[in-house]
Amino acid sequence: MTAETPWALWRAVVSTDQSRPFLTAYDADTGGRVELSYATFDNWVAKTANMLLDGLAAEPGDRVVLALPVHWQSLVWLLACWSTGLTVVPAAAGEVPEGDIAVADAARLEAALDTGAREVVGTSLHPLGAPLADCPPPAMDYTVEVRSYGDHFTPEVPVTPDTVHLDGKTRLTGADLVTGARNTATDWQLTVDDRVAIITSASDSLTVLGSDLSHFLAPVSCAVPLVLLPGIDSANLQSRLDMERATALVGAPPDTPALPGNIRPLS
Repeated sequence: MTAETPWALWRAVVSTDQSRPFLTAYDADTGGRVELSYATFDNWVAKTANMLLDGLAAEPGDRVVLALPVHWQSLVWLLACWSTGLTVVPAAAGEVPEGDIAVADAARLEAALDTGAREVVGTSLHPLGAPLADCPPPAMDYTVEVRSYGDHFTPEVPVTPDTVHLDGKTRLTGADLVTGARNTATDWQLTVDDRVAIITSASDSLTVLGSDLSHFLAPVSCAVPLVLLPGIDSANLQSRLDMERATALVGAPPDTPALPGNIRPLS
């Protein structure tokens, strides 16, 4: 059956070779590098989905505000929300809109507590999953709490394609997101031999991945691994792209010099 939800896209990919690298991320502050296989990333998604249902009492249709930049943990939250029939509300930089559940980085945790959300979760976004330096009550510390939840997740009720998955500039269903992912994958001419690097910034909203988040879902739909790179000077960028064997780059700043012939810019 054709995958018509982001969760179904993910399951189709994970059901093949789970040991393959899926996401490599660099930390802007420490330069540390973390590599997650499909299996490891899926493990984090499962734990987070179980936490949403069993720890946060999330119900289908709840709005989950993600006041997070592009980071491997924020991508985990996207898939976990979509696996449980929740609607993701990506927050603009410096903002925390109202929702049933709010997930925020350290800089926006107090603001998240002020929104009146039923549950508030804070995350340090530490590259290795270290806890927050300070987690004010009644917020939960994501990396402390999530580890106790199960490593596998199967929705009791399958999420349907017409479920609203994203409430940003427009409300988009799972089917809308899958269509956007496939269209972007076609436009980018992605193949299984690709490796897509995405330039990230701590001030970014998740919407830098596209209004339909297709810059994330297009690679997922084609089983193409991702590399998250913080904005760095052009010399180091070239070196890192070469080291990671990237074939395409998303989000290159305007002053980026011409890329080597084997790396194509994507937009």
